[in-house]
Amino acid sequence: MAEEKEGKFYLVRSDFLPEAMKKTIDAKELIERKKVDSVFDAVKQVGLSRSAFYKYRDAVFPFQAMVKERMITLFFHLEDRTGTLSNLLATVASAGGNILTIHQTIPLQGKANVTISLNTSGMSTDIETLLHDLQQLDFVDNVEILSSGA
Repeated sequence: MAEEKEGKFYLVRSDFLPEAMKKTIDAKELIERKKVDSVFDAVKQVGLSRSAFYKYRDAVFPFQAMVKERMITLFFHLEDRTGTLSNLLATVASAGGNILTIHQTIPLQGKANVTISLNTSGMSTDIETLLHDLQQLDFVDNVEILSSGA
């Protein structure tokens, strides 16, 4: 395994990145998601030379990949129905979220508040997709990020 280089990191808006760096990120994603069989196939699909890919592959990362080792706390306002908490937890688990804590209030007037802390490092989807999927559950009135951090 190649030794990781130490250095400073910068957060740069994607429209400022050179095209070769953007295409390197796209190629890495194709490889990671197993959408291609080889580096050759990935660079061919995104229109990048293999030499440019190898030049940038260990230097450019999508922001989401860099913040993947995280814990996030979500707040939900749920309808009080049988199985809602179980379905909510199953949705988080199916995305690969590792649930660390759960706190649920006693339901009042058919509604309950639930706070869940989870480790997102093993998630197969990004946080935005998870939030969208959770909001689509018919018993979820509201979902918010209370906190996030390493």
